[in-house]
Amino acid sequence: MGLPRPPPNMNFTVAVEGYVWCKGCRYAGYVQSKGASPLQNAAVMLQCKRENSTWSLWGATDESGHFTIQTAKLVAPFRSRDCTAYVLGSPVRACRLDLKPRWNKGLPLKLRKFVPVSDVGLQALYTTGDFLFAPNVPGKVLISIQCRASDGA
Repeated sequence: MGLPRPPPNMNFTVAVEGYVWCKGCRYAGYVQSKGASPLQNAAVMLQCKRENSTWSLWGATDESGHFTIQTAKLVAPFRSRDCTAYVLGSPVRACRLDLKPRWNKGLPLKLRKFVPVSDVGLQALYTTGDFLFAPNVPGKVLISIQCRASDGA
């Protein structure tokens, strides 16, 4: 689904959000239902490509593993299917095995809703869902002390 064209007098921006997790390590903020801990300071890139044009914006995750990347203006002529979000690796050495998506792959954007934004007009809010990393030893769920010891923390 592509972005609808906004009325000519409306500033139309885009925001993309998602989460980055370490599955199996019990760091601060561990979420029992996910069996994962949020990864803070993971670099996230939103990249849009169409024909001979490429456009990119960067962001980073907060302490809850959440990121939001917002455009300052309309990103025409790009459509949501032209755009992909990437996490360029885990910031934690002990948790660098990429589970979702696999290495060098990104996640597509899914439209969540349109929201009014003061001084801007309308914003399309997209989500990528969750990016998942795991401990470097596949099949092993490490306890907090082991994850931190192998991380050098």
